[in-house]
Amino acid sequence: MENFYAGGKTFDNINFQENIPEKGEYEKCEFKNCNLYKSDISEIVFIDCTFTDCNLSVAKVSGATFNNVKFNNCKMMGFRFDTCNDFGFSVGFENCVLDHSSFFKKKLRNSKFVNSQLTEVDFTRSDLTSSKFIECNLTRSVFDNTIIEKADFRTSFNYSIDPENNKIKKAKFSLAGVTGLLDKYDIEIEDK
Repeated sequence: MENFYAGGKTFDNINFQENIPEKGEYEKCEFKNCNLYKSDISEIVFIDCTFTDCNLSVAKVSGATFNNVKFNNCKMMGFRFDTCNDFGFSVGFENCVLDHSSFFKKKLRNSKFVNSQLTEVDFTRSDLTSSKFIECNLTRSVFDNTIIEKADFRTSFNYSIDPENNKIKKAKFSLAGVTGLLDKYDIEIEDK
């Protein structure tokens, strides 16, 4: 049986709940306004692809490969990146909703999260070295045994990171955001 391959194609306004995507490899493809809500994209390989204005919430992604994949204006609630293939894993997000998603134990070095909603996202034991969080809301996101060395949180907000339980050397924070590093002490900090 021959493997499916799509190179340089654009998939626009497709409901993948009704039109199940073919298993195989998608390279340099664009997915625009597609509905992948609860779709099964397990074991599919995405290389240098872009998803724009798509709903990928609670999609099944076990063993899927995301190599240099960008997500723009996407809804990705409950997305289980922790079940994806680790080989070549590289993703970036802009204007996305990633609430309740999991990056448990994922290598996310140099990743970019821009203007995205990251409520209750699990970053436990992930490697966020040199990653950038630009204008992101990290309310109740979990950082536990996470490597955030050289990561940039200066413009993000609502994070709570325990410096004693995470590797934070050379990470960047704004003065206003430093309170997110002291949450566990249950102290009150006032600006005079």
